[in-house]
Amino acid sequence: MPFEDLGFARVDHHRQIRQGLPEVIFCPNKTNEQIVSIFDALAKKGNNVLATRANEEVYKLLAATGKYTNLRYDELSKAILLLQGERKLSETAIPIVTAGTADLSVATEAKITCEAMNQKTDLICDVGVAGLHRLFDKVKQLQSVNAVIVVAGMEGALASVIGGLVSCPVIAVPTSVGYGANFGGIAALLTMLNSCASGVTVVNIDNGFSAGISASLINRKAEGK
Repeated sequence: MPFEDLGFARVDHHRQIRQGLPEVIFCPNKTNEQIVSIFDALAKKGNNVLATRANEEVYKLLAATGKYTNLRYDELSKAILLLQGERKLSETAIPIVTAGTADLSVATEAKITCEAMNQKTDLICDVGVAGLHRLFDKVKQLQSVNAVIVVAGMEGALASVIGGLVSCPVIAVPTSVGYGANFGGIAALLTMLNSCASGVTVVNIDNGFSAGISASLINRKAEGK
């Protein structure tokens, strides 16, 4: 079924072009046929296209069409990214900081989202409170940027720690990583929401996408773009 016949609300394409936002598809609860049709319609507009939480089968179907020369699939985050047109990357990289390796799938979703926004990124892994000494040599770098994404599960304390060390916005992402009392990320979410460190903003559980969009918009504004 063509994208135009699916009944979805149309995106204001002129607003997207003006703001430089990618076209985005949330894939769960859509059929492969629907995703391919939507992807094709959005790609024709010329923007970068990002499909989140996609399976590899969808990627293979898109690649098999031969229409997309700069298409890739990230298995860890289950994201499909199509980069199009002339790209001017940000001057400042956005640090994406993880408490542990188990948080990497969400952190990678944030990273790929930033890339869809033509932002440079720097992935800093395994610096959570259980091994906080590994964060020390990264502090100077974190204090020189426009926004930081912090991804953490368990109790989610890392966002507060970094929030107390930097003078830029911290976008905190609670993950569902943790033992039973983590309640699928609710414990980390509540810790981050109750942070006493000023400048910490919290997105939904496992929502690396929203963190990537928010940090990218902040970085672009700070660079005057």
